[in-house]
Amino acid sequence: MSTTAVEASTTPHSARKRAVVAAVIGNFIEWYEFTIYGFLAVVIAPLFFPAENALVSLMATFAVFGVAFVMRPIGALFFGSVGDRVGRRNTLAVVIILMSGATFLIGLLPTYATIGILAPLLLLLARMVQGFAVGGEFGGATAFMVEYAPEDKRGLYGSWQFFTQGVSLAVGLLLVTGLTAAISEEALASWGWRIPFLVALPMGLIGLYIRLKLEDTPAFQAVREHSEVERAPLKQTLRRHGKNLLKIVGLTWPLTGLVYLLIFAPTYLSQQVGVPISQAYTAVIGGMLAWVAVVIVSAVISDRIGRRKPFLIASPVLTAVVIVPVFMLLETASFPAIALALVVVGCVIGLASGVYAAAMCEVFPTNVRYSSLSLGYSVAVAIFGGSTPLIFTALLAATGNPLSPAFYLVAAGAVGLVAALLFPETAKWPLRET
Repeated sequence: MSTTAVEASTTPHSARKRAVVAAVIGNFIEWYEFTIYGFLAVVIAPLFFPAENALVSLMATFAVFGVAFVMRPIGALFFGSVGDRVGRRNTLAVVIILMSGATFLIGLLPTYATIGILAPLLLLLARMVQGFAVGGEFGGATAFMVEYAPEDKRGLYGSWQFFTQGVSLAVGLLLVTGLTAAISEEALASWGWRIPFLVALPMGLIGLYIRLKLEDTPAFQAVREHSEVERAPLKQTLRRHGKNLLKIVGLTWPLTGLVYLLIFAPTYLSQQVGVPISQAYTAVIGGMLAWVAVVIVSAVISDRIGRRKPFLIASPVLTAVVIVPVFMLLETASFPAIALALVVVGCVIGLASGVYAAAMCEVFPTNVRYSSLSLGYSVAVAIFGGSTPLIFTALLAATGNPLSPAFYLVAAGAVGLVAALLFPETAKWPLRET
């Protein structure tokens, strides 16, 4: 057993629980913000990007949504390097304040009618700060949980990252649904849309307090005690782990595409299919509940039988196979059919994400893990995540074919399968220090 494994095995259970909470609260804020922006896109679009064509206005709103993802790799480069050199805890403390502060500021922004062109520019700036900060969240938080985990429960501990994503999506959607039901459309457009963004700052302050109360992970402490901290983690990542970075990008494409399909679904169903927005929100919540139910089960099983064949390979295959029927069901405008389609999407997300975090951590050593996870994940999400709603909207506008987004996800599934076939089985590997 490695020194890292010995120290992790003697960590008190209470410390492990606090580590999970500290990690997931930042992840919750990250996905909560992206969720409410996505779900409120129809409301935000005319306020910041007024245009005669509603589709053009919506595309501009999603373009700003995507700009934050372009900033993710830049944040990953910065925070990943800092996290591998000075530690995970303090780096994650800075990240959570930047994320929650930028989200809070969006809730305070004046609209185009008040300050003209400055309104979309300030929105763009806030989204860029969010994207920069978020680039340092996933890699650090995932490493934090998995490095605190017992060796035989890394899948379970890592899965809380994606469980929290599903929960934050559901909470964001429920909040938006509640606002939509409680106030008029005029009130929602006037001031109601601001409330979900303003809530982020108190959550961020709570997260900061929890993170600063913890010590750094046993794995990172072991690396530091053995004088094995990497001075140039990004250089080492690119030099020694470039192939694994490419595999992460390939595995992330179908997963992130399905996640953003759920985020995009209310807009797609209401604008393109003509489904009442309340029904669209309800169906999406069903998909999210399926996601959070499957993700933990998937993780627990992977700790026992492995991660590669049953989950890393199966999930991209399922993506490619089911996505066209899913879009056909969505096009029926029948609520039971739509609900079934999104539950299927949620199950596939849960199957993949239950093993994703642990497998990604296990393939990289501790002294470059923060940098490697942050860079691989952020590059993939920058290319295939934030652009997904914009690509869907552009495909629909260019082709007029309601199934065109499905073919994009079929391609994602095919690439994900190739990456999974090249990925090693890591469930029984110890966490390497270097």
